[in-house]
Amino acid sequence: MLNTILQNTQQGTEVLTNGESVEKTLSIIELISSGGAAGQVIIAILFLLLIVATYIYFERIFAIKAASKVDSNFMNQIKDHVSNGKIDSAQMLCAQLNSPVSRLIGKGISRIGKPLADINTAIENAGRLEIYGLEKNVSILATISGAAPMIGFLGTVVGMILAIFELANAGGTIQMDVLAGGLYTAMTTTVAGLIVGIVAYIAYNHLVVRTDKVVYQMEANSLEFLDHLNEPT
Repeated sequence: MLNTILQNTQQGTEVLTNGESVEKTLSIIELISSGGAAGQVIIAILFLLLIVATYIYFERIFAIKAASKVDSNFMNQIKDHVSNGKIDSAQMLCAQLNSPVSRLIGKGISRIGKPLADINTAIENAGRLEIYGLEKNVSILATISGAAPMIGFLGTVVGMILAIFELANAGGTIQMDVLAGGLYTAMTTTVAGLIVGIVAYIAYNHLVVRTDKVVYQMEANSLEFLDHLNEPT
C-alpha cells in the first residue's frame, strides 16, 4: 500500500517536473499573427500611424531647432545699423540669417519711415505666418494621439465579437483555444493603440513646448526692435 502511494507520488512529481520544464514562449510576431486577419489589419493601420507620427516629430523637431538658432549679437548689430541709418546693411544681415526672428525684424526694417503702429502690425502679421510654419503638421500628431486608442478599442470590440461568435458555434462547450483568436485580437489591438496614442501625445506636447519657446523668442526680439525705434533720437 505504502509502495503504491510512493510510486503514484513519484509519478505525479515527474509529471509536474516535466510540466514545469516545458515553457511556451510567444513572440510579438506570433502574438500579432494569432489575432487573425482583423487584428492584423488594425495593427497594420496603427503601425502606419506610428511611422507617420515618428516622421512628423523628427521633421518638426529639427525644423524648430534650426529656427531657434539666433546669434546673441544679432539685435545689437541691427540696432547699430538702424541707428547709423544703414537700413540696407540691416536688411542684408536679416536675409543672411534667414530665421523666423530675422525675418520678423527684416519685415519691420522694410517698414521704417512709416508710423510705429504700421510697423507693429506688419511684424504681427509676419509673426502669424512664422508660427503657422512652425506648427506645420503638428496637429496631425494630436489627431493620431486621439485616434490611435480609439482604433485599438475598435479592435477590442471586433475581437470580442469574434470570440462570442466562435463560442456560439462551439455547441456550448467552452474551450480556450476557441476563444483564443478573438481574445488575441482584442488584447493586441488595445495595447498597440495605447502605445501609438501615448507616443503621439508625448511627441505633440514636446513640440508644443519647443514651439512656444521660439514664439517667445520672436516676441522678445520684436519688442526690443520696436522699443529701439521708439527711443528718442
